[in-house]
Amino acid sequence: MKSGSDLGGVYGATLRRIKTQDGEKARLGMAVLMWITHSRRLLQVDEICRAVAIEIGSNNLDNDDIPTISTLLDCCQGLVTVDKCASTVRLIHFTLQEYLCAHPDLFDGAHSTIAETCLTFLNFQHIKEIPALPPRDPRDTPFLEYSSLYWGTHMRIEPSDRAKTSTLQLLGQFDSHISAKSLWKSINSGLRFDNCPSDKPFSALHCISYFGILEVTYTLIKMNRWDVNQRDGAGVTPLILAARYGHEEVVRLLLQEKRIQPDLQDTSCGRTALSWAAGNGHEGVVRLFLGPRFVNPGSIGRRWGKAPQVAGLLFGRRYVNPDSSSQFCTTPLSWAAGNGHEVTVKLLLEREDVNLNTLDTEYGRTPLLWAVRNSHEGTVKLLLGRKDVNPDTPDTKYGLTPLSQAS
Repeated sequence: MKSGSDLGGVYGATLRRIKTQDGEKARLGMAVLMWITHSRRLLQVDEICRAVAIEIGSNNLDNDDIPTISTLLDCCQGLVTVDKCASTVRLIHFTLQEYLCAHPDLFDGAHSTIAETCLTFLNFQHIKEIPALPPRDPRDTPFLEYSSLYWGTHMRIEPSDRAKTSTLQLLGQFDSHISAKSLWKSINSGLRFDNCPSDKPFSALHCISYFGILEVTYTLIKMNRWDVNQRDGAGVTPLILAARYGHEEVVRLLLQEKRIQPDLQDTSCGRTALSWAAGNGHEGVVRLFLGPRFVNPGSIGRRWGKAPQVAGLLFGRRYVNPDSSSQFCTTPLSWAAGNGHEVTVKLLLEREDVNLNTLDTEYGRTPLLWAVRNSHEGTVKLLLGRKDVNPDTPDTKYGLTPLSQAS
C-alpha cells in the first residue's frame, strides 16, 4: 500500500493528465470528479451522464449531447469507477476524496456550479410541463430527483447571482412544479401521504425556508404573494420548517413579519416551531423564541391556558408558549432532554413558566425520565440540580423511576 504522500503524487499526476486531454475530454473528466466530490449523495450512472451534459442557462438538453458512462470513465483516467450492484458512480478510493477535498482550488465554485446546473434542469420547459400527479417512475426522468432535493443545499453553501435569478424563475410557478412534490415527500418521508390533503400546496416560501436561503426568503416576503402562515399537506408552516432545520437568520426574518403566528402547531405531530428547534438542539433559534419579544408577561409562574392566544387575537400580540405540548403532550423540554441538547435544556430551565415534571401521554415520562432513558448524563445532571424536579416520578406505562430506568 502506498503512503499518503505517494498517493498524493499519483493523484496529482493523473489530474494533470486529465486536464491536458483534448478539448471536451478534459472538461468532462474534471466535471465528473467535481460532481462526485461535492454531491450530497452517490449519483446514479444516468444522473451523472446528464449532469455533466447540461449547459448552465440553456433551455433544453439534447439527448445526443449526453455522453455515455464509458466515455466519462475514459475521461477520468481510472480515478472513477461504477458500482455495478448499485449502478452508482464513485471514486476509486476514499483517499482520493480526501485529496480532492484538500485541494479546493481544483473545482472553483463547485457548489454554485452544481446549484446552477440543477436549477437550469428544473427550468427546462419539458420538466415544467410534467404533471405532479400521478407519481412518476424516477427512472423516466434521471436527474430530476437529485435536482429537486439538493439544488437549495448547494446554493446555500455557495450562492451566486445567476443561481438567485434561476431560483426566482423556478419559484414563480413552484406550487405546480413536479419538484415541489418530490421535495415535500422527501421532507415528510415518514408520513402516510394518503392522509395528507392535496389542496395544501408546498409553496415557494416553504421551499426556501426549508433550504434556509436568507436573501431569497427576503425577496419572497417582500413580493407579498405567499401567506407566511400557510400550512402544507402536513400542516407545517414556513416558520416551522426554518426552525426545524436550524436556519436562524431565516427564522429571525420571518418573526419580523407582523402577520406571523409564531406558536402555530403542525397538524401531523402537533409541534410548534419552538418544539422542533428545541428537539433538534438549535440553540440560536430557541433563543429567538424565548426572547422578550414573545414572552407573555402574565404567564410567569402561572398556567398558560388559552389566555395568551385570546389576547393575541384581540390585541394583535404574538406569544410563544415555552411549555407547549405536542400530539402526545411532549413539551419542548422533554424533546430537548430526550435528545441530550444541554444548552437548549439550560435555556428552558431559566423560564419560570416551564413545568419540569410534565408527563407525556404516550409513555408517561417526565423530561428527566427521557434524559435517563437515552443516557444523556449531562442533561440528567442539569435536571437533578433543580429542587423542583422530582427524581422519583415513575413513568405511567411501565412504572419505572429514573433510578430503575438507569439501572
